[in-house]
Amino acid sequence: MRYFVITGHKAVADGSFKLDDLAGGAGRMDILARCINSAFVLSHEIRRDAEIYLVMEGGDDAPKTVRINGNSVRYLNPDERSTASLIRNALLKKIPEGHEVQSSPGVYVSKMSFADVIEALSRKGNFVYLKEDGTDVRDFQFPEDPIFVLGDNKDLTEEEEQCLLAKGPAKISVGPISLHADHCMILVQNEMDRREAE
Repeated sequence: MRYFVITGHKAVADGSFKLDDLAGGAGRMDILARCINSAFVLSHEIRRDAEIYLVMEGGDDAPKTVRINGNSVRYLNPDERSTASLIRNALLKKIPEGHEVQSSPGVYVSKMSFADVIEALSRKGNFVYLKEDGTDVRDFQFPEDPIFVLGDNKDLTEEEEQCLLAKGPAKISVGPISLHADHCMILVQNEMDRREAE
């Protein structure tokens, strides 16, 4: 399995945003929609061996986490607007304390914080922190069940980074210049695909 954790530092957690204002009023929800696309969408199918955790940290209802599982997700299309609609529908659900609620097939929402997500995933695989000063991805041996962690258009906060570093992640870089989060995900996926095809 390939896991991805993306922190939406300003992403509006209450689902009140408009689908025609994803980059503004929704708190850069457009970035999270593109990350979903990079996690799952292939030319004519969906990656079934991937799962993404989107941690929404914006607004009064934060934090919330939307989890999407590639093996069971339905109604996922490659355009940002319909993907953001899946996210919004999840965020509008009532969530009992300590529970995760399914909003549509393969899409789940909970009140988990970044620290909660890191703790929960620590039992599922090995953390890989995408960071510009990390080991070049081409020289990196991917662990089994990697859990890739990255920020949206902002780096992890100091508190988030300390939480992750406490788990002893590997650090990798996808290249010499700074790229968008969704592009970093594509490069990592491609590198793994190439090796699995050898």
